[in-house]
Amino acid sequence: MSDTQKVTDRPSATPEGVNSVDRFFKISERGSTFAREIRGGFATFFTMAYILVLNPIILGSAKDKFGDQLDAVQLTTATALVAAVMTIIMGVGGNLPLALAAGLGLNAVVAFQIAPLMAWDDAMGLVVLEGLLICALVVTGLREAVMHAIPQPLKQAISVGIGLFIAFIGFVDAGFVSRIPDAANTTVPVQLGGTGQLAGWPMLVFCLGVLLTIALLARKVKGAILISIVTMTVIAMIINSVTDIKAWGLTTPAWPDKVVDTPDFGLIGDFSLFGAFGETTAITVVLLIFTLVLSDFFDTMGTVVGISAEAGLLDEQGKVPNLGRVLLIDGAAAAAGGAASSSSATSYIESAAGVGEGARTGFSNLITGGLFGLALFLTPLLTIVPLQAAAPALVAVGFLMMTQVKHIDWDKYEIAIPAFLTIAVMPFTYSITNGIGAGFVAYVVIKAVLGKAKEIHWLMWGTSVLFLVYFAINPIEQLLGVK
Repeated sequence: MSDTQKVTDRPSATPEGVNSVDRFFKISERGSTFAREIRGGFATFFTMAYILVLNPIILGSAKDKFGDQLDAVQLTTATALVAAVMTIIMGVGGNLPLALAAGLGLNAVVAFQIAPLMAWDDAMGLVVLEGLLICALVVTGLREAVMHAIPQPLKQAISVGIGLFIAFIGFVDAGFVSRIPDAANTTVPVQLGGTGQLAGWPMLVFCLGVLLTIALLARKVKGAILISIVTMTVIAMIINSVTDIKAWGLTTPAWPDKVVDTPDFGLIGDFSLFGAFGETTAITVVLLIFTLVLSDFFDTMGTVVGISAEAGLLDEQGKVPNLGRVLLIDGAAAAAGGAASSSSATSYIESAAGVGEGARTGFSNLITGGLFGLALFLTPLLTIVPLQAAAPALVAVGFLMMTQVKHIDWDKYEIAIPAFLTIAVMPFTYSITNGIGAGFVAYVVIKAVLGKAKEIHWLMWGTSVLFLVYFAINPIEQLLGVK
C-alpha cells in the first residue's frame, strides 16, 4: 500500500473510540472502521478457506508407519475448529488482523516425513512438543529478541519477498502459472497456463478477477478485494451451471446438495506426547522437531512483520505491537493443531487480503474466526469459492506489499544484497523460511568480510548458524547416520 493511501486511510487526529468494543480493539485509533474490519474478515476467510479442503487432502492421503490413514471428515472438522478458535484468540489477545490455520508446508512435513516413521498420534505429539517449545522461547523472550535484532531494511525486504511469494501463490493456485512436467525434458521449470497458453473458463474467471480487482483498487473503491471475490464467485457459478467444466481444482463453484453438515470431532485429543521416542531414534526425533520449530518460527516471524508493515502498525523502530502476546498465541496454535491432529497451525500470510480491505485490528479476526466456526456446520456452503475467484486477491495484495521496496537503500550493498536474496529466494523456493535464512546468512557474511562484525547483533549470529544447519540438514543426517 502506498504512503499516500495509508495517509488518506488514517484520520488526522486520533479519535476517541465510539464504544467499548471500538476502544478495546483500537479501531478508530488505528484509522479503521467496523465496516472495514468486517470486510477484511470476510476477505481473509475467503482467501484461506481452501485450507478446509487442502489440509484434509494432504494429511488424509498419507499413511503412517502402520499403514493407517486419517479420516477426511474428521480432518475437516479439526482444521476448521483450530482455525476458528486460534484466530479469535489472536484477535482478542494480540489485536492484529492475523488469522491462523493449519500451515501448508508444515502439514506436508508431518504427512510425508514424520508419519511414515511412527503412528499418527506419535507424529501429532511431536507437533504439540514443537508448539510448546516455541511457547517456551517466547516466555524466555528469545523469540521476540530475535525479531527486534533484525535490521529494519531486512524487515522491509521480508515484507516485499512475502508480497512476491503470495502473488506467486495466487498465480499458481489459479493455474495461470504451472509446473512443466518432467516428461517435457526441458530445464524451464514453469510455464503460462497448463500447456504454455491460457485456456478454459476457470482461467477466464481468474483473469477477469485480476482485472476487476486492480481496476477497483485503482479507483480506490471500498471493499475492492471482497467485491471482486464475491462477483467472480457468482460468475464462476453461472459458468459452471451452463458448461461442463471439470478443471476448477479443489473447489467447484456449484450450489451444494446440502448446506448443513455434521462435524466429527473424533480426532480431537488423539496424540501421544512422547510416543515418537519409542518409534525411532532420539536423534531423529530431535532433528524432526528442529525442522518444525525453525520453519514455524521464521515463517511466523516473516508473516507477522509483513502483515503489520502493510497495515502500517510498525512503530518507528519497526516493532510489532503486542509482539510477545502475538508470538505466544502463535506457539499455542501450533500445539493446538497437533492436539487436534490437524497439524501445526500458524499465522497466515493470506491475512494480507483482509489488510488490503482496510482491516487494522483483531476485530476482523472475530469475523474470520466466526466464519471458520460456521464452517464446522456449513462447510459445503462456505467452500464454493473457487481458487480462480479468490486468487486475484493474493495477486493484488502482492502488489501492495511490493511497494515497500522503495524504503531499501539499494546503493548500500551490505544491506541491498541480503535484501535481494531475501526477496528472491522466497518465491523461487516457495518458502518464507528459506528466504529469511538466505538473507540472514548473507547479511552476516557480508558484514563480517567488510570488517563490521561488531555491528552484527549476537542473535543474528546465532540464528544464521541455525540456518546453516537448516540448509545443511541432509548431509548432517547422513553424517549422524539418521535415515
